[in-house]
Amino acid sequence: MSSIVSPWVARWAPSAPSGKVLDLACGMGRHAHLMAALGHPVLAVDRDASALIHAAGDAIVTLQVDLEADDDGAPAQRALLLKPQQFAAIVVTNYLHRPLMGALLASLAADGMLIYETFAAGNEAYGKPSNPAFLLQPDELLGMVQAGGLRVLAFEQGAVNTPKPAVIQRICAIGPAFVLANVKLDV
Repeated sequence: MSSIVSPWVARWAPSAPSGKVLDLACGMGRHAHLMAALGHPVLAVDRDASALIHAAGDAIVTLQVDLEADDDGAPAQRALLLKPQQFAAIVVTNYLHRPLMGALLASLAADGMLIYETFAAGNEAYGKPSNPAFLLQPDELLGMVQAGGLRVLAFEQGAVNTPKPAVIQRICAIGPAFVLANVKLDV
């Protein structure tokens, strides 16, 4: 697990509006700590309790939940976590579970920001993940975000060399009430 903040997240994080941030599938909390350092209260969610120990910190509340579970309590837990329009910003890296996308996007405030980066088809040439269930198809992330009613600030897809060779898609998108004057392009 990398403890280095994603350059994509670091680029857009200073433009996130004030308010509660969700770091979904946070791992050891590298982005939760970044967002907390920028003054946001953060909810850091992961299924790995040992990782959440590292994610905890000032202004960071951790929650252990398996978002993909199908047991009796899972749907209720997901519904509580992803209530409509509750997050000023959502950060997701190296995680994809398509059935959550609609609820995830709906949990973003109308003036909120989504920062998302994960693996795409072609990554199997570099190793894991290689399962198509965890790899975005060309333009898939862009399509999901637009279908969710968000405006796209930036979208990229293709091969990267750092932190390790991979094929990825990444997007920064905003809700319809987001004020574009708040976007910091020269940070």
